[in-house]
Amino acid sequence: MPSLRTSAIICSVKSHGEHGAVVRSLTPENGLVSGYVRGARSRMMRPILIPSNIVQADYRARTEDQLASMTAELELSRGPFLGEPLASAALDWVTALTAAVLPEEQSYPPLHSALSALLEAICSAPSAKGWAVALVRYELLLLSELGFGLALDRCAVTGLEEDLVYVSPKSAKAVSAAVGALYKERLLPLPAFLKEQVTPEWHDIFDGLRLTGFFLKRHFFEDHRRDVMATRSVLVDRLKRVVA
Repeated sequence: MPSLRTSAIICSVKSHGEHGAVVRSLTPENGLVSGYVRGARSRMMRPILIPSNIVQADYRARTEDQLASMTAELELSRGPFLGEPLASAALDWVTALTAAVLPEEQSYPPLHSALSALLEAICSAPSAKGWAVALVRYELLLLSELGFGLALDRCAVTGLEEDLVYVSPKSAKAVSAAVGALYKERLLPLPAFLKEQVTPEWHDIFDGLRLTGFFLKRHFFEDHRRDVMATRSVLVDRLKRVVA
């Protein structure tokens, strides 16, 4: 990628050197792209380089293997939402998750579209319930796009599509109520809104978050990157306080 100009969602900003930063951003066609921004910690650039902001990004590199230099012009700021604890925690989590697990420069148009819609919902929905379901679905989509999709359409044992209420943590497949009755304490709950068009209650949403959180941790965060999951814990705790 010697050069590229594109709209991009900023996902992470890590200081590098005395004044610069390495910025990882999700682009519509080129996936997650890293670039070095000179003066990233200046008064002018700090409000631009906020995770979840949308920028017009220019990347320049002399060779394919070189970290590109990046310049960014602000298209949409979500800085005003950083003062809202719940929205801020949600923005922090979804951008940190995206930056942590996606490989560099591999195209994931469905993920870009879903993340764009989720960020917009977090900042515009009248209540957290309006975006919490989209968050669960985004996490499921991310797992699927990276090859760890859950099979929720039929029972892993019987092959039937009815009465699916659990997910096996070993196989990541759905399990019916009858099959799972004897060992349900070892299974994960499968909320109905992930199988059909129903309006979920908060307990269903938390079941969905428990489900996706289990597989995200297993596949991506069992190593030193556990601090990323701590960001998710902050979000879930704040959601629970709002509901309470």
